Amino acid sequence: MKELRVGIAGLGRLGRVHAANLAHKIPGAVLTAACVPGADSQAYARQELGLEKVYGDFREMVADPELDAVAIVSPSGEHCWQIEAALDAGKHVFSEKPLGVTMEQCLQAEAAVARHPELVCMLGFMRRYDKSYAYAKEKITAGAIGTPYLVKSTGIDPEAVVEGAIRYSGTSGGIFLDSAIHDMDLMRWFLGSEAAEVYAMGCTFKHPDFKAAGDDETGVAVYKFKNGAMGMVHVGRTAPYGYHIETEIVGTEGTIRISAVPEKNRAMVYDVNGARTECVESFPERFAEAYLTEMEEFVRCVREGRKPDTGVADGIYATRVGYATTEAWKTGKIVKI
Repeated sequence: MKELRVGIAGLGRLGRVHAANLAHKIPGAVLTAACVPGADSQAYARQELGLEKVYGDFREMVADPELDAVAIVSPSGEHCWQIEAALDAGKHVFSEKPLGVTMEQCLQAEAAVARHPELVCMLGFMRRYDKSYAYAKEKITAGAIGTPYLVKSTGIDPEAVVEGAIRYSGTSGGIFLDSAIHDMDLMRWFLGSEAAEVYAMGCTFKHPDFKAAGDDETGVAVYKFKNGAMGMVHVGRTAPYGYHIETEIVGTEGTIRISAVPEKNRAMVYDVNGARTECVESFPERFAEAYLTEMEEFVRCVREGRKPDTGVADGIYATRVGYATTEAWKTGKIVKI
């Protein structure tokens, strides 16, 4: 097909990553429009991205007959109605996770996808497109570690951005919905099974503002899967050394560990502090290549007329598990999923 003409909704930190990729790095795609509230973001769209079509209303953007697809990188609560509006307007859709912040919203998006089987709708679980995670999946599928029976995931945001996390904590849905959706998706992906029950807990030792907002700065959850496998998640917001994402998959014949040290690169710094490896500082830095790869896959799916591997069903699953985990955290009880 001709070049895929894409409009983007949202130009926050991640939105600007996707916008730059669509504008400059993906053959077969061209960024032609943006929908953003606020003068600053609209000025960025015009001046930095060179866009002539800049909208304040999402429905107006998707009504543009010259637009083929939209990338939705708006606040989480906007995703589902925007997915529905875009599909109903005949546009292919890429949406960032989470799919929605309530199950009702997720089912609304699912119904819209069912109405439009001719269109591509892809959800942004970008870790599946990270080279290390994709390689681990290939090794597991090939039987390199036997039967996987345990996934241990760690995800801790840097202390350097904790003030933003505190401001957001009152509306985030809680630490597990906010921080562990990717881990829930990966456990299912690696173990080849769905979670059956969960027990969770949280604590706050450094920033009492989290507790005052009804949240926690650290959370731990343990899962039992339908095939008997297990999962463990540790999420937090106060890593003093950078952005720490680590995953370990344990099998009957071996183990794969991804990013045991959240290293920035392969350089070793020798100075007054000794010999050390610097750490990656943020999710856009750690997963820069994965964000590009997943958007390239979206464009290929549309141009080749095929469905992506990550869709609304994956988003519904992750949301359902996220809510069950949040219930377990709040009640202190084991929750069936």
